[in-house]
Amino acid sequence: MAVPSQPQPSTPTGAGPRVRLGVDIGATLAKLAIARGEERVDYRLVPAHGIERLALEVERLAADRIGVTGGGAVLLARSLSLDTTAVNEFDAWAAGSHVLLARQGLATGERHLLVSLGTGTSAMLVDGAQVTRVGGTALGGGTIMGLGAALTGMADFEGLVALAREGDRRRVDLLVSDIYRAGDLPLPGELTAASFAKLADPSRHAPPAAPDLAHALLGLVGENVGLICGALALAVGVKRIVFGGTTLRTNPTLAEILRGLCTTLGREAVFLRDGEFAGALGALEIAGRG
Repeated sequence: MAVPSQPQPSTPTGAGPRVRLGVDIGATLAKLAIARGEERVDYRLVPAHGIERLALEVERLAADRIGVTGGGAVLLARSLSLDTTAVNEFDAWAAGSHVLLARQGLATGERHLLVSLGTGTSAMLVDGAQVTRVGGTALGGGTIMGLGAALTGMADFEGLVALAREGDRRRVDLLVSDIYRAGDLPLPGELTAASFAKLADPSRHAPPAAPDLAHALLGLVGENVGLICGALALAVGVKRIVFGGTTLRTNPTLAEILRGLCTTLGREAVFLRDGEFAGALGALEIAGRG
């Protein structure tokens, strides 16, 4: 899942446009939002496990305002010679998603559920200027990478996502139609009755190929995240669920599974463009107000 950063020319202090920076450090990736003057914000991903390398990357940017958020924010701040502003992770996500929604021409004032789908998943209720975490699940990108490596031997996130696009999880998952005849139950036959259940009976089902396993894994994560977030949205009385996070990066298969679940539950699914950078962008915005 890690995406190596590309070297960028440094901007000497006191020369060139003013640089503002937001950094969101997750369990797997650090997300950077870089604003130079009034130009469009640039985004960058770097591995989160090498804090020294990340600190060097930040120092080279010579930003005069730096907002940091996420699990590694304190460690990064201690590793820098520059001043930083610590930003609450949920506040950062709310602020960043507000900007991204506006850029997509979508209403920003509507009360909604905001979902950060990263290594794990966190769900927040955004109500005006207030943001409150209302739930989440340990299922997320870390699940896809860990189980994906165990099931297919592939430990690369982008590779697993590409593999899933070639698969058919119906060869792995037990469907309602595999148990009931049409009309016997008031449920669509294509609904998943039990994820990965066909693996338990190799005498009746052909051995699955790696793409089918990868697709079933995205189904397992997507359907359960969708069900949990749909239930949370119902509990707090909102219709719109806004999704972002690195697990959705270049992952249309997972997005489609989530969209289908939300539609079934009567919720509206919105996917943020550049949504993996919502926390970093929010940290940049909040630190820049000082």
